[in-house]
Amino acid sequence: MPDGCRVWEGRRDTSDRLLGFQSCLPHFAQTEFSVVRQHEEFIWLHDAYVENEEYAGLIIPPAPPRPDFEASREKLQKLGEGDSSITREEFAKMKQELEAEYLAIFKKTVAMHEVFLQRLAAHPTLRRDHNFFVFLEYGQDVSWARALGSPSGAGGTMLGGLKPLSHQLHKWHVPGVGSANALPNITLSPCVLQLSVRGKNRKELLGGFLRNIVKSADEALITSMSGLKEVDDFFEHERTFLLEYHTRIRDACLRADRVMQSHKCLADDYIPMSAALSSLGTQEVNQLKTSFLKLAELFERLRKLEGRVASDEDLKLSDMLRYYMRDSQAAKDLLYRRLRALADYENANKALDKARTRNREVRTAESNQQLCCRRFERLSDSAKQELMDFKSRRVSSFRKNLIELAELELKHAKASTLLLRNTLVALKGEP
Repeated sequence: MPDGCRVWEGRRDTSDRLLGFQSCLPHFAQTEFSVVRQHEEFIWLHDAYVENEEYAGLIIPPAPPRPDFEASREKLQKLGEGDSSITREEFAKMKQELEAEYLAIFKKTVAMHEVFLQRLAAHPTLRRDHNFFVFLEYGQDVSWARALGSPSGAGGTMLGGLKPLSHQLHKWHVPGVGSANALPNITLSPCVLQLSVRGKNRKELLGGFLRNIVKSADEALITSMSGLKEVDDFFEHERTFLLEYHTRIRDACLRADRVMQSHKCLADDYIPMSAALSSLGTQEVNQLKTSFLKLAELFERLRKLEGRVASDEDLKLSDMLRYYMRDSQAAKDLLYRRLRALADYENANKALDKARTRNREVRTAESNQQLCCRRFERLSDSAKQELMDFKSRRVSSFRKNLIELAELELKHAKASTLLLRNTLVALKGEP
């Protein structure tokens, strides 16, 4: 297995997922381990990378999307309430389809979470992050103990996530613990902390929304009103390309979703047609009975084929476009951080010129200017390599998925043609 990690899933209850990890990275104490993780904990890990200044020059892999089971649950609930116009055979087929759809969504969700972890594990810098080690290895499942209080011994507080856990171990001495870096491989005594990351509340969600608005406004001010000129043609080209690329990927994703939904609707429409023909076949006693039953079988098989076509298009095309729409947004965020660093560098140069003119606080201005210069150069160097890797990664992924989709489409088209031909031959051969 190449450097990285593999994840497989199991369900512990309605909200938790029992995830097994297999890794050959040398940084972990074991090659295989299993932990219980929720979706909110994946979001926490992603936010920890985004908020870390050390990774400002990197493309942070997009967070896995939240699984959406509401549509399938509503359909199952409506189906369970019953409808007098639906026959028993139609009911059984629709229930089977909804259960298969629910299972497919669950498996697809696990696959998207696996891609997120594999991207982190494959990156030479991101995979060395301490939070990543904790996320994968920390598998203790015990309650919080009040014995671990403040440094002055003034009682304990409830832990809300992993980040406070690292701070606690840095601040307070725990017997047998040399540093927080040893956290995944130790057992705290006499008390152990539980990995428990809560979801964002309304205030935090509103704060994130406002930060996105401020970022968009700041980017517009830097590029248009301030008159800041890009000093590197490579980044100017990448910025123009990513703006157009993101828009086209978003539009293509919407169109692919509509095509996939059309195949699903067609598969659903085959259910009442097959049921009606099957009912006619059981009621008729003349020579049409066999024809009705064969046509009912034809539509049932066509329904399964259309369902497979919709599933393949969703997995190989829609999901790929949706993922790279988020990944291109992460690349745009990287360019914004670099542009912000360039603006800070230009402002530091202006402040240094003013300080020298006034002959006041020159040393402070020089120190700030050098700091901004080093940060801008560091972001530029890492961003250039990240954008080149992003190009090769997306080209390889698009080629792989489109080739596989074309092969599957040909396979389903041949199966559908063969099915129709065999049915026509069977109908013509009837007495």
